[in-house]
Amino acid sequence: MSAPRASAIGVWDVGLAFDAIVVGGGAAGLLCAIEAGKRGRRVAVIEHSERVGKKILISGGGRANFTNLYCRPENFLSANPHFAKSALARYRPADFIKMVERHNIPYHEKKLGQLFCDRSAQDIIAMLELECRWAGVKIFLGTRIQELVRTTAFLIRTAGQEFQAPAVAIATGGLSIPKMGATSFGYDVARQFGLAIRECRPALVPFTLSTEDRRQYCDLAGVSAEVVASAGKQQFREKMLITHHGLSGPAILQISSYWNRPDPILVDLLPEGDLTNGIKRHDLNSMRSALRAHLPQRLADRWLDLHPPQGWSQEALLDYDRRLHRWEVLPSGTEGYGKAEVTAGGVDTDELSAKTMESRKVPGLFFIGEVVDVTGQLGGFNFQWAWSSGFTAGQAL
Repeated sequence: MSAPRASAIGVWDVGLAFDAIVVGGGAAGLLCAIEAGKRGRRVAVIEHSERVGKKILISGGGRANFTNLYCRPENFLSANPHFAKSALARYRPADFIKMVERHNIPYHEKKLGQLFCDRSAQDIIAMLELECRWAGVKIFLGTRIQELVRTTAFLIRTAGQEFQAPAVAIATGGLSIPKMGATSFGYDVARQFGLAIRECRPALVPFTLSTEDRRQYCDLAGVSAEVVASAGKQQFREKMLITHHGLSGPAILQISSYWNRPDPILVDLLPEGDLTNGIKRHDLNSMRSALRAHLPQRLADRWLDLHPPQGWSQEALLDYDRRLHRWEVLPSGTEGYGKAEVTAGGVDTDELSAKTMESRKVPGLFFIGEVVDVTGQLGGFNFQWAWSSGFTAGQAL
């Protein structure tokens, strides 16, 4: 392995002894390093990829859905639903927006409070790199850690160098999108120091369907409809997309985070509709016209082919309408970490201080971002958790 190299950001002659080391150059790690650097700390970021912010770059279709105006603790899933409140209150969407505006980055609200760059996600990365430079942060790229140990301080060994600091923040993300470099490093460190891990699973991920359901529906790949997808008490009203393997689209991605195998999900295909009012005559043509008024034509026709009415009485029609409002879908699974936007589960929040993100067992060891058991809903919430948890730790390092 070639020797790690330092980027040109914030280089100074201090050797490899620092006040704090941030492992991971993603959203949480960079903001953490910036905040610690602003406080006069000598900070190093160790990133195993050849550039920082790779996941930022591909997010939001390349435009980075970097926060959500309506961010609330209720938008997050965790074994402890109260844990995220402190960090989210200390660093709000408005705080990150101020940084974006200070760098004159044009942005817009797409829908439901979701903020995107007008140009490219690269604007966010460039902003964070510049903030690192201003804060004197030193970034080491292409640097793979071989060992992390703790004596009187933390010692990190790579192929050709050693780093030392009294504080380390683990910001290595989860298991989602392994082709972008995702690894289990953060969880491995947590286990090494005796911290509990909540079971990890893919979240914000498309569902796969059984062979029979794929045969019935998946030749309609590309067809989408607005639905309400439900699992337990949680529900989301957004678009559902039929794929070659199953179901996707915002409504499905959202509900996937709350799905427990082998339970079904419920899909309301007529979130505002009452099919019975649209049936002018008691025949298939009238039923087909009524369905097409609410659903894409191909989906309406397929539903009618697979689920023909069992009669034309008022009771039979009401029962048919109820079935459309409660389509029970039994996923065979998900498309896994390769297609998951985030990882649910992670370092147990009971192991961390909500006010600092520091380990309760290991002083000086912090965990931030996706590696922690806090998972946001779709729409910029996971980035806000990255900013908020990174800021919180950066203030404490």
